[in-house]
Amino acid sequence: MKVILNQTVPKVGKEGTVVTVADGFARNYLFPRGLAIVADKNQLKGLETRNVRLAAKFAGAKASAEATRENLHGKTVRIAGQVGKAQGKLFGAITSQDVADAIKSQLGVSLEKRNIALIEPIKRLGQHEVEVDLHREVDAKVVVEVFDPTAEVVVAPVQAEEVEA
Repeated sequence: MKVILNQTVPKVGKEGTVVTVADGFARNYLFPRGLAIVADKNQLKGLETRNVRLAAKFAGAKASAEATRENLHGKTVRIAGQVGKAQGKLFGAITSQDVADAIKSQLGVSLEKRNIALIEPIKRLGQHEVEVDLHREVDAKVVVEVFDPTAEVVVAPVQAEEVEA
């Protein structure tokens, strides 16, 4: 089924694009949440006028999004998570709001949680690549490293070399 996206949906498409999705996905997920509408002739004509209007509105925003992308792309953000006895699995989850707060505190870039494209919350320790939607045409990828703050840091002992005089 062809649909027009009203909002950016991770791994499906950006706002204002026409995409083909499974009928059940459209009926059960996209339509009830208001994320998409059916792409019929009338809606496609309206989409063209809406895209022209949005292009004029976001012309200046694209330049600032490109500058923000330069500050974010490829950077690593560290977030502490509480871990249970079974190492690796978090008690709670790291949400898009947590990622946005960490980016603001560590990289100095203020983002809203809807700009963080997490499909589902992060529930394990390790490094996770997260996409940040800055503009309709500008994306950045940030690595989120989730670590256990209570874990002992293992430091290899430094071996002193004997220097003969």
